[in-house]
This record gives sequence, C-alpha cells and structure tokens, in this order.
Amino acid sequence: MCGIVAIAVSERREDLGVILTEALKRLEYRGYDSVGVAVVDSGVLRVAKNVGAVDAVAKLEGFARLSGSVGIGHTRWATHGAPTRENAHPHVDCGMRVAVAHNGIIENYSELKEMLRSRGHVFASETDTEVVPHLVEELKSSGADTYSAFKRAISMLRGAFAIVAVDAGHPRRIFFARKVSPLIVGLGDGVVLVSSDIVSILPFTNRAVVLNDDEVGYAEPGLVFVEALGGGPADLSSRVVQVEYAAEDFGKGPYEHYMLKEIYEQPHSLAQTLSGLVSAKEEVERAARVLGESDNVYVVGAGSSYHASLVGALYFRYLGLRAYAFVASEASVYLRGVGEGDAVVAVSQSGETIDTLLAVRESVRRGARVVALVNNPLSTIAREAGTYVYLRSGPEISVAATKTFTSQVAALVYLGTVLAKDGSHTSRVLEALRRLPEVTASVIESSEGAARSLARRMSSAQSAYYLGRAFGYPISAEGALKIKEVAYVHAEAYPAGESKHGPISLVVREFPVFFTVVGELDELVEGNVEEMKARGAYVVTVLPRDRVTPVLERNSDAMISLPRVSLEVSLVTYVIPYQLLAYYTAVERGLNPDRPRNLAKTVTVF
Repeated sequence: MCGIVAIAVSERREDLGVILTEALKRLEYRGYDSVGVAVVDSGVLRVAKNVGAVDAVAKLEGFARLSGSVGIGHTRWATHGAPTRENAHPHVDCGMRVAVAHNGIIENYSELKEMLRSRGHVFASETDTEVVPHLVEELKSSGADTYSAFKRAISMLRGAFAIVAVDAGHPRRIFFARKVSPLIVGLGDGVVLVSSDIVSILPFTNRAVVLNDDEVGYAEPGLVFVEALGGGPADLSSRVVQVEYAAEDFGKGPYEHYMLKEIYEQPHSLAQTLSGLVSAKEEVERAARVLGESDNVYVVGAGSSYHASLVGALYFRYLGLRAYAFVASEASVYLRGVGEGDAVVAVSQSGETIDTLLAVRESVRRGARVVALVNNPLSTIAREAGTYVYLRSGPEISVAATKTFTSQVAALVYLGTVLAKDGSHTSRVLEALRRLPEVTASVIESSEGAARSLARRMSSAQSAYYLGRAFGYPISAEGALKIKEVAYVHAEAYPAGESKHGPISLVVREFPVFFTVVGELDELVEGNVEEMKARGAYVVTVLPRDRVTPVLERNSDAMISLPRVSLEVSLVTYVIPYQLLAYYTAVERGLNPDRPRNLAKTVTVF
C-alpha cells in the first residue's frame, strides 16, 4: 500500500532530491502518512523524512538540497508503528551505510529484531522494515559483499514485501527484492528506476521489466541483474515491456482534484474500454467461452471492485448463468466448494490487490479457470490468471474509484452480452453500449447541479441510507461507499426490502435516504419510499425520467432524473450522481477527496 521508488543515474545529479520528490508525488495515492528519501552522495548516505504529505515534507526537510547518483524514496501508509518521524522510511543500519524502503509486511520481524538486538543492534523505530538494513549490516560484518548480504537477508524474511535498498559503498546501484507486493524496473537512457508503480517511471522511460515473486537483484544504469531466490539468473531479454501511458496522463489539468477530473473523464474512459474490448475480440471471446462452459461462475473483488462484481454476477444470472459474487477478503470460505468445471472472475483495478490475488491463486490451486478484469496488464493478477481482459480506463490517481468502477461494470456487461446465446439480445445490447460515452456525458451534465445542491445538505449529515432492489442494490452500495470514503459520512446500503428488518428504526425527521431505481423490482421500491417518507426521512430518488410516477414524485424531497436508457447502460451510468455527490460533499466539508484519511489506493498487505 506504500509507494516506493529508487533511482540511479550515470552521472551525479545536483537535483536528485527534486527528482525523487516528483516521483513520490506520483505515488502519493498509495499512502500519505509520512514521506522520506535517502541518497548516496560521494560515499555518504543522507536521509531526510518526516510526517505529512510529499510537498510539505520535501519543503520542511530540504529534499531539493539533496544531490547524488542513487537514491530511494517512500510514501507511507502506516501498518507497523504510528505515523511518526521515527517510523517514516527509509530506515538505516547502525553504521548509516545501508538504507531501505519497503512496501508490505514482514511477519517474522519480531524474532529477527530480538536476534539482532542480542548482537548489539540498536533500533530507532517500531516498524517491521528496520530489521532489513540491520540484517544486511550484520551479514556484511561476517565478510559478505552487499549483494550477497542483501540476498541472504531477503531469504530470512517471511511475509509479503517489495524492498529497495542502497549502500553508501555503491554510488550507482539499487538493490531490490519482491515477494507478492508489486515491483518493476524501469529502463531509461542513463537512468534505471525501481518502483511499486509505473506512474513514477514515466517521466524517464516507458520501458520496464515486471519482477516476479521471489526475485531479487540489483540495477545500475545500463545493467540489471535478476535472479530467483534459490534459482539461477533470469533471462530478461523477453521480459521488457512497453508501457502505453504517457506522463501527461497523470496531471490534474483544469480540475481542483483528481477525483473530479476522473469523474469527468468517464465518457472518454468508457469509450477507451469499449474500443479495447472490440479490438481485443479474441481475448474477450476466450474469456466468454470460459464462463459459458463453466458449471458455476464466481465473481470476486474488493471495495468498489466487489460492488462491480455484484453487478456482474447479477447480470450473469439475468442471462441464465449460475453466478455468484463474493468479497475477496472472505475467499477462503467461499472458495471451498470451487473446483474443476468452475470459473472465477477476478475484478481488480490495480491487478495487485492482495486479497484478490490470493483468491486467484487458491482458485487455480483448486482447478478452476480464472478470468481477470484489470486496468494494468502488467499486474500480478493479469499474469497469473489464465485469461485477462484489459480495461484500458487510463490512470486513476484519486484513492476513490470512479472511472475504473464504471469501466469494470461496462466490461462485465459486455462480457455477459458476448456469451449470451440470444442473438437479438446481443445485437440490441451492443448497439446500446455504443452510445454509452454519449449517455455518460449526459448523465454527468444532468446530475451535476442536483449533486452540488444535495452536497450542501449532506455536508451536515451524520448518517444516510442508500437503498435499492435487485440491480439497484450494488449501485447503492457503491454510492454509500463513495460518500463514506471521501466525505466521512456514515452511510449504509441495504436491499430496499430489508429496510423494514432493522434499519428503519434509525430513521427520524430529515434522515437522508437515497433510492436507486433501476432494473427489475422497481415497482416494489415505491412502497419502500412511502415507508421512509412516513417516518420523516429526507428522500432522494435516482431514477430514469420515464419512471417518475405520482407516488415517487409525491414522496421524494429531491429527484435526480436521468436519461431513459437500456438496463445495461443504466448499470454503468447510474452511479455517477453518487460519485458527484460524494465529491461535492467532501469539498463542502473542507476535505481533500483525493486523500481520504486512513485509506490507500491499492491494498497490497494482508
């Protein structure tokens, strides 16, 4: 969940600290509790770090004054130890010769720490990471060279991690290791980079090597050495890939926040998703064939991807498949009955979400076939699934998923449509999906004003319900998650029919209740709306214009009426008013929606 980056250049750079700062700003969505850098300059290791966001810490600690030929940086989402200066990365050994930055969890750090303390090592933090530089130091004291000591230290660790390190005695060399947590090596002209995400390498190169699990190595300009722990050197000649993003894709443009930019990018991102699905006909048909030939289809995801999975599973059932959705963190329970003859669809924006990755691995172990829906074709999940479908949503920087959620739903609907046996249904839906970018733009335009107005009311709300039936429920669940994530409003989603079985007891005068009216069972929602209004709720309905009935109009305090579209298009677009509402509510409350507290974009630790 943390962001790590390492850069080595062929010639000493006076602005190395500035380069590291810019790279860390691109990784800040992965964690923003604290920030730090370490550089090697003329044989001296220099470390600067503190609590706070990248820009603030860089200014406070003088990152711009740091020069050298190799350096590492880290932006932290705290796991072991509170967000303090002492716990911020990079961490160093006793002799201030080795510095390490780390993403993940080292499970056996306590026992390693005690062993090292018994040998005289003094620790400055509460983190699990700090054992690594001390292990390297201890092993070097026995005569090992730095790489041998580093490799031996890595072999002693248990857990999931991506690690980069520098040594004051190696002015242009980065040491690295990967187990589960993502790590890539960027190959540039006179520069080499190692990072947890492609976003940080793009100003320098779009060529990269994706590291595999249990690989360790070192890199310097013009040289990359990788080997498997316990194995031989890796042949990297066929593993160099070209990244299709451009550096300018990661700017905010005229928008104040990435979240608003990404909401407004949805007509374009959906056009890219659909165009990619059409052009990747062979991979889409292969994925559809896997699902169509399976006894059961299980759709798994985490967070927003889980809500997309719910929509996808419902739609697959609507088409006649035996489909079920479950949340990735509970995979160990739900996968017990999965085996040969079944298919698992793994939905993940990053393709690195640890719970979803473990579900993929367990599914493969049980003999199920796996189809991955990912926005990063270089990701671990894409590489380990038997088949993957690339979403092509473009980079998403804001922690809260918006355009990747709608692309996931669009891809699931498209996939279902391809495997449907009804030719007339398929042609009808594909024709409707061609209008999806246009409809999305219309939905943004028609709901913007209402979202702004409702945000002023919601800025003082403590709690809210988001209700819907059938397809309306997962859309409501995503709406509740969005306002919870970025505006800190306690919001809960329920199937509307369940509101009488407990939730309605909390409804008092002006309690906000949102209803999503879409798809089957819509007529039953009217009764739920009347029940909530009778208890004094402030009722908001999100619905198609042709579904505005006298009952709904009479009992709604506010309505967001959207274009009349097919079910498939509404499944993608009807979440957009909730995205806008969450964004504007956060802004009304003086919050930064791009950096919600305690959250990171990609969860890569258990």
